[in-house]
Amino acid sequence: MSLIYENKVPSSYRTAFIAKLKIVAANLKINPNWLMAIINFESAGTFSPSITNSLGYTGLIQFGTAAANQIGTTTTALRGMTAVQQLDYVEKYYKSWYKILKISVPESYVDTYLITFFPAAVNKGLDFVIKSNGISAAALARANPIFDINKDKQVTVAEVQKIMLSRLPSEWMADFLKKKVSQ
Repeated sequence: MSLIYENKVPSSYRTAFIAKLKIVAANLKINPNWLMAIINFESAGTFSPSITNSLGYTGLIQFGTAAANQIGTTTTALRGMTAVQQLDYVEKYYKSWYKILKISVPESYVDTYLITFFPAAVNKGLDFVIKSNGISAAALARANPIFDINKDKQVTVAEVQKIMLSRLPSEWMADFLKKKVSQ
């Protein structure tokens, strides 16, 4: 069975990318479709390792400077990698957060996305307002307007969940609501 958004991966590296992504997902003990949906969202559907947003976040899962440093690289180095090479850093990033969050597997697709977007929100309630000492709720909402559904200048886990699930094709929903990949 093909993966969600597989046809969006450039044909020049699709086969190698999908094979590597399946290995990474197995190593992370998550459904490979979760990674495909996250990469599709974060790379604006390009699956490009060099895509960079206006805030300087780059790559398949939009690594920031701190995230790149955390896994022993830089955003410049990440931009210079192939998509297949960058998947090794995607795996390192998630594994580093598994360790920090003291989890062996994220509970859901949304938790996996939250590790990508704002790891401190993992395992919080749906009403948890996403912010930190370094970024206010209003600043985070301004930088991520897609998630501020009710335009109250704050983003909750429920809003992130609603957007991330709403962007999935209905025929894939059951796959994303499963807790984790069967072993």
